Amino acid sequence: MNKMSKKSEEERLPPGQRAIERILRWGEDHPSISGFIPSIDLKTWTLTIDGEVERPLKLSWDEFAKLPMITSVSDFHCVEGWSVFGCRWDGVLFRTVLDLVKSKISARYVTFECEDSYTTSLSIEELLGDNVLLACKLDGKVLEQGLGFPVRLVVPDKYAYKSALWVRRIIFTIQKELGFWEKRGYSDTADVWKNDRFTE
Repeated sequence: MNKMSKKSEEERLPPGQRAIERILRWGEDHPSISGFIPSIDLKTWTLTIDGEVERPLKLSWDEFAKLPMITSVSDFHCVEGWSVFGCRWDGVLFRTVLDLVKSKISARYVTFECEDSYTTSLSIEELLGDNVLLACKLDGKVLEQGLGFPVRLVVPDKYAYKSALWVRRIIFTIQKELGFWEKRGYSDTADVWKNDRFTE
């Protein structure tokens, strides 16, 4: 299990953030971007991984659930200004996905497409951290619908709009593709420690 460093909560709070008790749920604590919360049937759910890869994959839920899982504890930071300490995520390291599909030399970025048509993207390098994963549980419980059931991305050092919910497709690309919020003025780097929220 990946554990957090022994910093005080004050040291763990990025600039401009305040601590709250739990991650806010889409559809419960605030409205979803698309106006609805996807209702997903695990019997028909699939995760497609393609683009600039040597071995494209389409995984059923049963196949995804059989991949090596880890537990990772990290803090969660929303661009709205709130943070939640010590979230315990269970899921598949992004590095594991990378090993499965083997990206081509030309691949430099990854775009995540979601059930509600939301998108975001990161560089492959940004996704290689030992706390970056495709999560299916939070604090020992299966993800709620409003938290991204059945699979969401978790990128702790970025604002949460990079941690896409309801992930359905992962596309390896040559060029950077701006996501939903990035096209609307949010920072593409989304670095929580640099207070990097919006493009200038």
